[in-house]
Amino acid sequence: MNPYYQRAEFLLSAARLSQLPPYEDAREVAFAGRSNSGKSSALNAICNRRALARTSKTPGRTQLINVFALDDQRRLVDLPGYGFAKVALPIKAQWQGVLTDYIEKRECLAGIVLMMDIRHPMKDLDMQMLDWCQALELPVHILLTKADKLKRGPASQVLFKVRRALAEYDAVTVQLFSALKRQGIDACHDQLDAWLDLEHPDTGGPESA
Repeated sequence: MNPYYQRAEFLLSAARLSQLPPYEDAREVAFAGRSNSGKSSALNAICNRRALARTSKTPGRTQLINVFALDDQRRLVDLPGYGFAKVALPIKAQWQGVLTDYIEKRECLAGIVLMMDIRHPMKDLDMQMLDWCQALELPVHILLTKADKLKRGPASQVLFKVRRALAEYDAVTVQLFSALKRQGIDACHDQLDAWLDLEHPDTGGPESA
């Protein structure tokens, strides 16, 4: 595990793009997914911080863009979850507007970590997100979360099927992940290192000048 990600500290919550920190000379990786995909738990596990991102038994609770700083130039961004049917339509419309503005206009966005529950991957909204990122030439790394819910054989089969189904997509990678069992954290760190331009992650941070 790369200890660099334990540096993550909550920076701010934003309801619109103008409230986000300046993006000059910065890099951000955003975490997206359905409201029940285990996004907050995954972010906590990746940063080895139990309560960095708030988890809730009520899907759809996160309504803002939550920004976590790793250092002055690198940030992780928790986007509002999508696809929860019980959320009021005006709130859904607000979320969609925030997501659209961030993904299409945030110039420092280096990549998207997309969460999919391994038991229910590639739902319609997930595929819409992938198509959207493909059109924007934005790379995506998929975490098949809650992998502990399946035995090793079935989990590997799902991974194979998802990879085969997404073979025609450019710059999309997929892995198994379990926040509960702390499975797949190192592989996720490797992808984050590349996007955040961490040349020497073994030292616990960016290369010294």
